[in-house]
Amino acid sequence: MLLDAENAMAEDRDGNSVERAGSVIASSIRETDFSGWHKAKTTIGVILTEIGDANRTSIQAAVSARMQASLRSRLTEEQVDKIKISFHAFPEDWDGKDKGHPANAALYPDFRQSDQSRRVSRFVKRTIDIAGSVAALICLLPVFLAISLAIKLTSTGPIFFKQERVGQHGILFTFLKFRSMHVQNDSTAHKEFVTRFIAAKADYAETAPATQPVYKITDDPRVTSIGNFLRKTSIDELPQFWNVLKGQMSVVGPRPPIPYELTAYDVWHRRRILEVKPGITGLWQVHGRSRTTFDEMVRLDLKYAKTWSLWLDCKIILKTLRVVVSCEGAY
Repeated sequence: MLLDAENAMAEDRDGNSVERAGSVIASSIRETDFSGWHKAKTTIGVILTEIGDANRTSIQAAVSARMQASLRSRLTEEQVDKIKISFHAFPEDWDGKDKGHPANAALYPDFRQSDQSRRVSRFVKRTIDIAGSVAALICLLPVFLAISLAIKLTSTGPIFFKQERVGQHGILFTFLKFRSMHVQNDSTAHKEFVTRFIAAKADYAETAPATQPVYKITDDPRVTSIGNFLRKTSIDELPQFWNVLKGQMSVVGPRPPIPYELTAYDVWHRRRILEVKPGITGLWQVHGRSRTTFDEMVRLDLKYAKTWSLWLDCKIILKTLRVVVSCEGAY
């Protein structure tokens, strides 16, 4: 719960209204709750613990009424009316159905501090992304034309595959790839596999004959003849340079998930789409690729977010070229 008293300070006669509000709140909450500054001297935050599966709407109404009654005992009616009370529940209900619903910034103040401290570095990274994506789109134009012709000659349907993906802070965007599958496919099998994969229950014996586990569907009947080549060489990923140019992705970063994947995420998994912008390649792609468990992939994404530097991006890009050439872990 946040109590924003910035507007109430205009009605403050003695300059102590916010401090008085803080003492009222501290004496009104339960022993298991915590209160403190969310924004120094203007916004008071309260963490309401042990809520469980109780109805959030009824709890918010009851707590709000109780807080307003307590505040009226120490502040004027005008001051209380200008205090804005808001509620934010963690974890958020991300079910993949809210179109473009971003993460609640109030629940992640550490991200805001990180963004401010890395402002210059992020500007440099974005500049490199723009220059790199423009150069790639121009230089690879002959490849784009050749692949487009091959797709049209070997299967019916569009050249590009468009899909909603979850970007940084939970914002949805349209993700581009060269189409490697037949059109009008049933995604049920992929949903089931992804759910099992995230829960660390992927049965590699059903998906690959190799002795080493492969955490990706292999010999997928939905893939076209040219699609196998595109996936094996990762050429199907090239159109994502357009997503990089638009600012939806970066060259290096975590892979953007499909919305229905979020329903299987644990709370700690969500940080992989909150801390940094998604990318075409990343630590996961150069360390195991399809032979890495989901938890290991998330840990690599979080490691990248915490240790990110321009030199690390350069090393990942160079390693990506080696992995692509060798087709290691590609299916």
